[in-house]
Amino acid sequence: MTTVYIVGLLLITVVAANIVHLLWPILPLAIYQILAGIMLSILPIDTHAIVLKPELFMLLIIAPLMFNDGQNVSFRQLAQNVRQILSMAVGLAIVTVILVGGGLKLALPQHFTYALAFMLAAIITPTDAMAVKSLTNNVEMPKNVNETLEYESLFNDASGLVLFSLATSTLTSGEFSIGHGVLVFLYVFFGGILFGALMGWMLIALRTTLMRTHVDIGSIVIPINVMTPFAVYWLAEEIHLSGILAVVAAGIVHSILYDQLRLTSSRVQNATTTLWSIIASLLNGFVFVLLGVMLPEVVSQTLAATILKLALLGLGLYLALGLIRYLWARFKLVDMHSDNINRDSLLLALGGVHGTITLAMAFSIPVLTESAQLATRNQLILLAAIVILISLTVGTLAFPRLLPAKTKNYTNDEFQDQLIHTVQYAIDELSESPDHKKEQALVIDQLSSQMTLTFKINRNVYDRLASQARGVEMQTLAELRENGVVTAKEEQVYDRMIGRDALMHSQHGLFAFLRIWHYRLKWKRLSHKLHKHHPQTFNEMQKLYSNKALQDKSKAVRQQYFDRLESIFSMTMTDVNEFLDEVQTPDNVHEVAMVRRMYLNRQQTLDRFHSRGEMDTNILRTLAIKAFQDEHSYVQQQAAAGVISGELANALNEHISNDQLVCIQSFED
Repeated sequence: MTTVYIVGLLLITVVAANIVHLLWPILPLAIYQILAGIMLSILPIDTHAIVLKPELFMLLIIAPLMFNDGQNVSFRQLAQNVRQILSMAVGLAIVTVILVGGGLKLALPQHFTYALAFMLAAIITPTDAMAVKSLTNNVEMPKNVNETLEYESLFNDASGLVLFSLATSTLTSGEFSIGHGVLVFLYVFFGGILFGALMGWMLIALRTTLMRTHVDIGSIVIPINVMTPFAVYWLAEEIHLSGILAVVAAGIVHSILYDQLRLTSSRVQNATTTLWSIIASLLNGFVFVLLGVMLPEVVSQTLAATILKLALLGLGLYLALGLIRYLWARFKLVDMHSDNINRDSLLLALGGVHGTITLAMAFSIPVLTESAQLATRNQLILLAAIVILISLTVGTLAFPRLLPAKTKNYTNDEFQDQLIHTVQYAIDELSESPDHKKEQALVIDQLSSQMTLTFKINRNVYDRLASQARGVEMQTLAELRENGVVTAKEEQVYDRMIGRDALMHSQHGLFAFLRIWHYRLKWKRLSHKLHKHHPQTFNEMQKLYSNKALQDKSKAVRQQYFDRLESIFSMTMTDVNEFLDEVQTPDNVHEVAMVRRMYLNRQQTLDRFHSRGEMDTNILRTLAIKAFQDEHSYVQQQAAAGVISGELANALNEHISNDQLVCIQSFED
């Protein structure tokens, strides 16, 4: 139970770090997560309880991350860039491990064996595309360099992990031969790819069969998708293949399925994409927060002189990695289709930012018996962390100075302003129809919610509009009474309903809530007193109430009563809607929407008391589709007239499409 509690606390820390980065995006997200972990370590928590076993770490953290990377890559682009991928992810990775590992052994023969040196080199070789993106969010990275970095990070992770496994097995067994190592590498590498592709194809066939025979069974196919990396990794490792390469291959095969089914089963596609985005974000953050939690303990167990030596060694390793990457690109061992080879080579070298996979492999180092020739596990973890921090720091400082700032041709305020005009246009078009007013009210309420996410309601404007709307309503009620349409009793009851709404939706809603409960408790107390002091009278009342004939008569009277209230409400709402349509402007559209929502709540309250109050789902769906079509049409008109840019129009259309999907699904549910 303690482990579950601590893991939950780590996830909360990840979310907190993400929020801080969102509000203050000065440093890379990984830095915030590491700092949050360090702060968490100050708390009186037993951090030893959160150290996962290496095999569990690979299964629970690395496997899903690599699978998600694979399924987010287009197979068509992979096929077109296969030479580039092999050069960076296989050739460069192997050369880097050999050069760095050999250099470590030659430079520090007393501290590193060949196996340990190659294991450390394999740990610090993989790059992290997510870390690079966090550093280049605000700059214009050349497309050719960006694509090269993305493809490299997908497959060099797998290469590094395979080399790490070979070095680890050699370190623990003490035996290694070049011929046997090459054979094992080929078997593990290509066997893992073939096995993962086969497993991915089988699981895709299962999902496709289920989706063809049953419509949108997300509760089955989505869990199958989430469990895929764990099953593929475990089975591949059981037959001594690369589990990581297997899950990457399975992910790529899944990406083919998504390309084929992009416009089918939209609910499943959107739910799957959103779920994996959340999982990947949490797992990446989990690793960095875990590093932050463990750093103080690792540092406290290391002498200051040793920390300084490790820092210098980490800097040397980073410079060696960067130099190898620069020369690899500069001598065109990878074809980036570059028109500025010096610039792109430097960017490729700086883009070798290390992150999650490096940390994960560092945490996966087996706990070895210490000897004079083996660095301790904690020192290796600290060394890997130093290389990561240096790569993040250098990237943070260098990219803004080497690349132009990324700019949009519209601001967030312009986007919000155009969205308000777009939604207002759709509401105006919808309000022109005299039919289906109840369904219209619900759809208008849904449309209004498009604009309220980033808008703060002006309470004074809302109170003034609500008061004016109630004035219009009471004026209409008085005219109906004068014309004999409404009786004096009905006017009195309806007037009380208006007063109750005014109390509940004012700034004194808490007092209204307490007042309602006061009367409820008072009635219960009177009922208890009547039962205690006049049991005979109370029993007679119960018998009278249990009489079926009287019950039916009472129900009919009550039905008629609420039918009359709804009829009066419909008549008054005609004038209220006309008033709101007249006073609504782009400046007060949110406050008007809140007033409409107040009346919609009253409509739904009345609907619950008679069967005719149920809204037609087909009509709701039809009105919603038409409203969102009007929004798209308005955006197209504004773009064609040159009022908004094409980039802003695309952003608005994407926002509207997502809102439409959610809205239609809410009516279906």
